[in-house]
Amino acid sequence: MDLFNKKLFLTVKDHSVSNEIFELYKDEKYDLLITAPQPIGENLEKYYESDDYISHTDSKRSAFEKLYQIIKNIALKNKLQLLNRLHQNKGNLLDIGAGTGDFLLFAKNNGWHTIGIEPSEKAKAVAKKKGVAFEASTQNLEDHSFDVITMWHVLEHVPNVENQIKELRRLLKPEGTIIIAVPNFNSFDAKYYGQFWAAFDVPRHLWHFSKSAIKALFSKEKLHLVDILPMYFDAFYVSLLSEKYKSGKMNFIKAFFIGLQSNIKARRNLEYSSHIYILKNSKT
Repeated sequence: MDLFNKKLFLTVKDHSVSNEIFELYKDEKYDLLITAPQPIGENLEKYYESDDYISHTDSKRSAFEKLYQIIKNIALKNKLQLLNRLHQNKGNLLDIGAGTGDFLLFAKNNGWHTIGIEPSEKAKAVAKKKGVAFEASTQNLEDHSFDVITMWHVLEHVPNVENQIKELRRLLKPEGTIIIAVPNFNSFDAKYYGQFWAAFDVPRHLWHFSKSAIKALFSKEKLHLVDILPMYFDAFYVSLLSEKYKSGKMNFIKAFFIGLQSNIKARRNLEYSSHIYILKNSKT
């Protein structure tokens, strides 16, 4: 996807690593935002090189990190319940962007056959100590070999979304399920915080999805969207981090009320801070 005829939507700062400025352009066809410029290769990797990049660590140094780990553990239980509800007989699970491996460990201990993909050697080293197994690349994996493929807040990091979706289709069993979780720039908290919204997370987030974008992009590969689920906790976590970016302080109370307001408004318009998308092979 190029930026030809795309409109400038917002200018956003990388608050967590580089303090550099990036632009978001809107693709009206897909209702999709595109980060520009998009770093590639080794140039992209440097934007992940921070002790504060929280998904690559199990650290509990600060109150914020402790809170993140508490919420993560609750989310892990919810993810496992979703997994078991969708596939009661369990089977083969691939988690792309496995981070420090906690989700795969939960699933493995619950009877799933698991494999992970994770580009960060730091995060992978933490996961391997827990007994989580990895493959270097999805290209090493056989066609139609997974019952479930998950990408928890990972699709927005992928340099080529369309190629990634093709690869998901290749790896999925005919009756398998793809689970994608991504932030939603149409949520109330995104609109409230604007350039300070933490889930823009430029330039690590190369793409910013809406519900219509996910549906359209996956349908091109005959992957059918069967359900959309809210991620309630994300509104609070993202609001807390957004408050820090906006004012230099966490402002726990204000962040709580913005997160609460976002979830309340989303009960009416169904635009939550983040969504989980359930996709299956099209029958037609």
